[in-house]
Amino acid sequence: MTPVVDAVVFGIWIVFWIYWLAASASAKATRRRGPLAGFRIGFVLLALLLLRAALPKGDLRVVHNHTVQAIGLAVLLTGLGLAVWARVYLGRNWGTPMSQRVEPELVTTGPYRSIRHPIYSAMILALIGTTIAVSLYWLAAVVISGAYFVYSAFVEERNMTSEFPEAYPAYQKRTKMLVPFVF
Repeated sequence: MTPVVDAVVFGIWIVFWIYWLAASASAKATRRRGPLAGFRIGFVLLALLLLRAALPKGDLRVVHNHTVQAIGLAVLLTGLGLAVWARVYLGRNWGTPMSQRVEPELVTTGPYRSIRHPIYSAMILALIGTTIAVSLYWLAAVVISGAYFVYSAFVEERNMTSEFPEAYPAYQKRTKMLVPFVF
């Protein structure tokens, strides 16, 4: 089943990135790009996937249980679903990590009601699902992307506090940064 799961996961990520890139066309103009603005995590993930395909086919699956692989697929889809949901609520305010938009708006509805950076949380969750469904090999992507997204969240916290000096601190007090009710 692993080659089938690999193909399904690959297809899910490809469809997601096609949507993500198409949706980015409607974003507001960027006032200032963040560090690594040209860095596209999607291309890194694709490179990891292609590298995995070229590696010897050692069995790096987390488990040999189809039920657990299905759970991994469900976690992957939940993560990507959260990312799309958050992207829809951001609307034209969406941008690459740590960038600042012209005429930004503070979005506090939808998934932003509970999490200040749901897209980052969603991407980490999707990568964890990929790891469970496909291979321990993806832990590298979880660690690298997780560190990048946590760093991005802290940078964006500073930017948002300076952009919305009264509203953002109040928003921070009633929400969590990445994990609802926890962190």
